[in-house]
Amino acid sequence: MGKPGKPRPVAPTDSGRRMQMADLARLAGVSTSTVSRALSGSELINPETRERIQTLARKFNYTINSVATGLRSGVQRTIAVIVPFEKASRQSFADPFLHGMIGSLADALTERGYEMLLSRIDADQLDTVAALIDSGRAAGVILIGQWRHHDQLNAMAARGLPLVVWGAHLPHQDYCTVGGDNVRGGRLVAEHLLAQGRRRMVFLGDCGLPEVAQRYRGFTAGLRAGGVGLPAQQRRTVPFLAESGRQAMLALIDANPALDAVFASSDLLAMAAVGALRERQRQVPADVAVVGYDDVDLAAHFNPPLSTVRQPIHEAGTVLVDALLLMLNGKPAPASALLETRLIVRESSQSTPAL
Repeated sequence: MGKPGKPRPVAPTDSGRRMQMADLARLAGVSTSTVSRALSGSELINPETRERIQTLARKFNYTINSVATGLRSGVQRTIAVIVPFEKASRQSFADPFLHGMIGSLADALTERGYEMLLSRIDADQLDTVAALIDSGRAAGVILIGQWRHHDQLNAMAARGLPLVVWGAHLPHQDYCTVGGDNVRGGRLVAEHLLAQGRRRMVFLGDCGLPEVAQRYRGFTAGLRAGGVGLPAQQRRTVPFLAESGRQAMLALIDANPALDAVFASSDLLAMAAVGALRERQRQVPADVAVVGYDDVDLAAHFNPPLSTVRQPIHEAGTVLVDALLLMLNGKPAPASALLETRLIVRESSQSTPAL
């Protein structure tokens, strides 16, 4: 027989009983509240004490049941992040803008000691998010997009529910929104394309959505200032789906064979537009300039690199979370925040067409 192995440390608890926080506190010679703070990384605990408690916890495989802790303390540490979907289009989680926004929110919540509950709901029933708060599953809600039901969001705000929305600031709004300056973004695109000598432009996007409507409004205002119009046949209503964007762009090319520029209301749609233009043997940007919206990570690495309006996605996560936490701490809903947008010019729109 071989030599017996080194004995494993055994938690000093009653036989068969899982180690409790009180046991860990007794071993460390501190109170249970000190153990709780130390394991959550609280700066209120002396670094040496915090490290000693965390070392003991690792030694005896002790972990906090965060749900049970929340129930005992009466403090819910879960925030619901909601991405609505429309039954007709079912915008995919694969959309790179959603990836960036969800990642930004996850980072901000983690840094502040909160957990994220990611969920989808029917965009026609935004008010169902109230059930997450009413049932105690979440302390508050961050909603990505207003979609078409501003009235439902106002009704939830009237109830005093802790809710913050990534979206456009609208007239008669009672809830807090954080969003980019969509009108300015659209106008910047128009000014850029006009400066490149483009005159026969088309637009891709669903103006039934508040943010897209503002981008379109800024774009058409910029074109009018430059003496250029945008007739109905030069725009298409399309959801944020790549194949829908491709089909809409093919239709626009066929209806407007002399087009020389595209403004797509998202980078995903802009990338789909580039693919459709290639199908029709149009070169980007020599024949047609293309500009998107969002500046997702892939935009700079697309072929050609995509000109776009940069939304402050990383800043947005922090601003959204901090606004919600103010409400959870008993403060009134903060004023809506309008974040800066910038035009990022890359190869897809830089070439000036031959006269």
